[in-house]
Amino acid sequence: MLRTFSAMATGLLLLSAVPAGAASLDSKAIVSRSVADFVRPGYVRFHDATTALDKAAASLCKAPSEASLEAARTAFSSAIDSWSQIEIIRFGPVTEKNRLERILFWPDRKSIGLKQVQAALAERDRTASDAKELAGKSVAMQGLGALEFVLYGTGAEELSGQAGAFRCAYGAAISKNLDDMAGELAAEWAGPTGFSAKWQGFGDQNPLYRNADEALTELLEVFVNGLELIRDQRLGGFLGDTENADKPKQALFWRSGKTADALKGNMEGLKALFDASGIGPALPEPSRWIAQSANFELGNAINAAEAAKGPVDAALANPEKRGKFAYFGVVTSSLSEIFGTRLATELGLTAGFSSLDGD
Repeated sequence: MLRTFSAMATGLLLLSAVPAGAASLDSKAIVSRSVADFVRPGYVRFHDATTALDKAAASLCKAPSEASLEAARTAFSSAIDSWSQIEIIRFGPVTEKNRLERILFWPDRKSIGLKQVQAALAERDRTASDAKELAGKSVAMQGLGALEFVLYGTGAEELSGQAGAFRCAYGAAISKNLDDMAGELAAEWAGPTGFSAKWQGFGDQNPLYRNADEALTELLEVFVNGLELIRDQRLGGFLGDTENADKPKQALFWRSGKTADALKGNMEGLKALFDASGIGPALPEPSRWIAQSANFELGNAINAAEAAKGPVDAALANPEKRGKFAYFGVVTSSLSEIFGTRLATELGLTAGFSSLDGD
């Protein structure tokens, strides 16, 4: 009964909080720092990584060999690392033209996307090897997940020789398509008319952000929804519990061994954004423990993911590494409470419906 009452009281406090905390902050400066020190550089880094990937894929197709295949896989790994940090931004230009799903279609329930990729390879679908035509096809066929299968899935060994010519052309088209989208995202966040101007320029005439509370709520939701995605969809998709077994082949990027790297990148992105925003130092002195707790737990999550790196099936079979994944889950739950309840209450804000609802 006491627990139920406490939970209800916390919920009522969150819903009825007066936005005194938010009013005391320089909301425009917080949003401006978030954009200048995290969002824009993050998309530029992703674009740099996709450009390198595009070049590596073209080189592989031009001169297939074990060395050029390894170079393409290395570039792919770097693209995952850069995307994992910036993918926590799930609003703005990335939501237009289905870019979010085209860059990474996940989860792939019932392997629908995988079957489409396999069919394109089996049938040598010419349209899949042209970047412009590929951009208009199924979102599942044109992103990082599809490229992972090209580079690591059944038959990927053909890429080191002439037998893999079509497979390589398809991978090169995916890489070019990713680079095009990354370039668009970097451009659409930049400049005086870019999306950053809309987020920072909140006011009565702004149809997206009418006041400081709405602009700060968008930032808060990056953390709340991002943690939900990481814990429930990414980690929960493969880590079992007392009633369900582990499912390593349902983990994101299991073929390339990048599962833990992606989780680490997500947390690094959240920490970098929190640091860039300057919310912590801007809180009233009695409330700065919230920021300290957030930074401490974000660091714990990053360290846990780092310790679980490597092929996910091997990690899950290793009690120590599997324990790191389990601990990672505990930490994300703690962080959800810190951001979704403690910080939200301090700021007098409430996050809206999750972007994952209905998935």
